[in-house]
Amino acid sequence: MAAVQSVVDRVGPTLLRLLHTPADCPAVGDVVIAEPDGGQLAAGDLVLGVATSAPSEAVALIEACAARQVAAVLLKAPLAGKAAIRRTARSTGIALVEVNTATSWAQLVWLLRTVLDAITDESDEREGDPVASDLFRLADAAAAVVDAPVTIEDTNSRVLAYSSRQDLTDPARVSTIMGRRIPDDVLTRFRSRGVFRELSRGHQTIFVPGQRDGTLPRLIVPIRMGGELLGSMWAVVTGPVSDERAAAFADAAPVVALHLLRRRTQVDADRRASAELLRGLLDGTVAARTAVTELGLAAEPHRVVVIDTEGGRGTSDGEALRLSLLERIAQGMGTRQVATELRGLLYAVVPDGEWPALREALADLPARGKIATLRVAAGGAFDVARLAVSRAQAEEALSLLRSGVVAGEVVSFGEAWPQLALHRAATVSTPARVGELGPLDSLREHDSAHGTEYVSTLYEWLRHPGDPRSAARALRIHPNTLRYRVRKLLELSSLDLDQPDVRLALVVQLVALRWN
Repeated sequence: MAAVQSVVDRVGPTLLRLLHTPADCPAVGDVVIAEPDGGQLAAGDLVLGVATSAPSEAVALIEACAARQVAAVLLKAPLAGKAAIRRTARSTGIALVEVNTATSWAQLVWLLRTVLDAITDESDEREGDPVASDLFRLADAAAAVVDAPVTIEDTNSRVLAYSSRQDLTDPARVSTIMGRRIPDDVLTRFRSRGVFRELSRGHQTIFVPGQRDGTLPRLIVPIRMGGELLGSMWAVVTGPVSDERAAAFADAAPVVALHLLRRRTQVDADRRASAELLRGLLDGTVAARTAVTELGLAAEPHRVVVIDTEGGRGTSDGEALRLSLLERIAQGMGTRQVATELRGLLYAVVPDGEWPALREALADLPARGKIATLRVAAGGAFDVARLAVSRAQAEEALSLLRSGVVAGEVVSFGEAWPQLALHRAATVSTPARVGELGPLDSLREHDSAHGTEYVSTLYEWLRHPGDPRSAARALRIHPNTLRYRVRKLLELSSLDLDQPDVRLALVVQLVALRWN
């Protein structure tokens, strides 16, 4: 984490000028590009007003950013210097940075990311964790060997480190550095060429020619240890590489593999510690203050989301889906993963404002179509001290998804309240033997003895009062057939459906019978 002043100083006065900074300015965590309404922002972001051109838009952006406690807003000159904009920055207590008019936003994002990574590199060394800094040094060393800019990526195509000279590349590499992973459209192109299939087979080096869209050639080396693929190194080259230089590039892979193994060990240890702390928070055995400090949870309402990946447990496809879920959950929610597994289910704690985006992302996962079932239920939004309540709500909503009472694959506790109310009523009615009262039992016996469907007909008739067509549609019969059945069951049972209390009592009985 770095101070806004430190970041601006490192970039230099040619490109950036700090116009205002409050005394309690948050430390910088990431660089994001925002729309005028603020978009999805997190505390500590450096927000680039790329689409902001009018003073009113800039004021709205600053106010939206202040509400999310971002570190600073960056606007181009002369917009940033407008009196109304500077006044808004001072009144909302947010840092304001002026960007030189001639500066390319894409280049600025890359430059800011480089500065932040360098500061993180220095911080890692001070804290005795040289893994991250060593990966950047190795990327620089590999770049010198192959004479081309290099990235080191994990098996999910996320960028772990990159060399200098990334400005001497193509738009695909710039997008990769900006987004910290290979963009989906670029991934698709490389996948169609069989690049990832070749990586999985363990070839020493892979050369990918340039493409018609301007994407430059790539020289790729898989990073393996003990037969396991840990990641890969990608060099952006101008053309075919000599065998000697390609071999020298590949020679760096075993050294990188050792560092990736060290990184995995560290990440696994952090994940286990976070998971244990989160379990205690969900059980109510860990103080909320401790959880907020250790897990990096913001002081705002959160939801517990429980995810069931039934059908993929214990399989490679299920593991791929679990990793995709963890990646989606971790995006934009701090540096520590706020998710854990309990009894085969994945539990996540997400800010209330992030739930709609997470819900949408869960519907479009790369590994989604490979397993039998994915069910997601979210509890209500509470402060951190009451997340155990949100967990109980999420689990209850998940039980309705599993039983089929609620249709679909994703639901929140608030959306399912009608089914929850009926289900709870049915649960209480069963031990009280409510279903044995009145003539309902005689109808059940008649259905069993004669193969009729009078009970289900009565249920749909009461669910669709005054709408026989809808009731018939639910039963998949003709409306005339429905009317005939109702006449017959009334003759058998002597029920008086004109009495409101009779109808209400029958609804309670039928719900208890159907949902238990």
